[in-house]
Amino acid sequence: MTAPYLRIVADLTRDIARLHPGDRIPSTRQIAKDYGVAMATATKVLTTLQHQGLVHALPGVGTVVSDHHATPRPAAEKQHLLATALHIADTEGLAALTMRRLATELGLPTMSLYRHIRDKDTLILHMTDTALGEIPLPDPPPPGWRAQLDTLARLQWATYRRHPWLAQVISFTRPMFARAGMAHTEWALRALNHLGLPPNDTFHAALCLATYVRGVAVNLETEATFTQDSGLDDEQWLAGQEPQLHAILDDGDHPNLTALIADPALDYNLDSLFDHGLNRLLDGIAHLIDTAGGRRRD
Repeated sequence: MTAPYLRIVADLTRDIARLHPGDRIPSTRQIAKDYGVAMATATKVLTTLQHQGLVHALPGVGTVVSDHHATPRPAAEKQHLLATALHIADTEGLAALTMRRLATELGLPTMSLYRHIRDKDTLILHMTDTALGEIPLPDPPPPGWRAQLDTLARLQWATYRRHPWLAQVISFTRPMFARAGMAHTEWALRALNHLGLPPNDTFHAALCLATYVRGVAVNLETEATFTQDSGLDDEQWLAGQEPQLHAILDDGDHPNLTALIADPALDYNLDSLFDHGLNRLLDGIAHLIDTAGGRRRD
């Protein structure tokens, strides 16, 4: 999901476009009340608008619209464009994001978008870079290659959960060269270097990790769409499928599956699937390091 403060910034930017220089905008206290956010978030909203040159603080009055708000800086316009595009994709799926839809949300002619974004592929690239860069990589990293790769994978999983569409646009054969994405690859290579693996194994291990996370995350947008369309969560949907499931299992041809489903200890969802697979993948990399004669650094 788009950061809450960015959605508020987008709302107030649209309001500011209809105001005159010197008009007051809501205070931090009013923003916190209207949007149900913390005062720190409301302060971040006003700070962002000030950095964009849209507003300034006027002693004894409050925060007011700046004289040049009608022509915001290109960087501010592009940031607003990306925040709006992310919001559409996060809440409605990537299929809902078109240049025409984006222009409508921004209240602009479609052709005006091309002053900032060359085409939709470029828009997706910038959205991907923004999404992958939202959660910073820890500095310094945790000690040990396994802890570093585990941290990276879980950070990526959290990013996919925030932006379910993202897995649909990531490719490992025709990659988009997003700066934040390349930083993730650099992090994985740094964790694996000097462990005794040949360069080809190091590169493949780093990409296998990212490919695994993306592979599980591909299900997120589909699940979100199913939930939105049906109005049912996973448990409610499964409950409705029980008659069909038992019609298949009751024939006795699937004894192992029948026993597994009946086991009260069974606990399965996408998060548990991700967690189980990640640990087995890291076990495999550890074995690869040992086999190569490298020193294991857990």
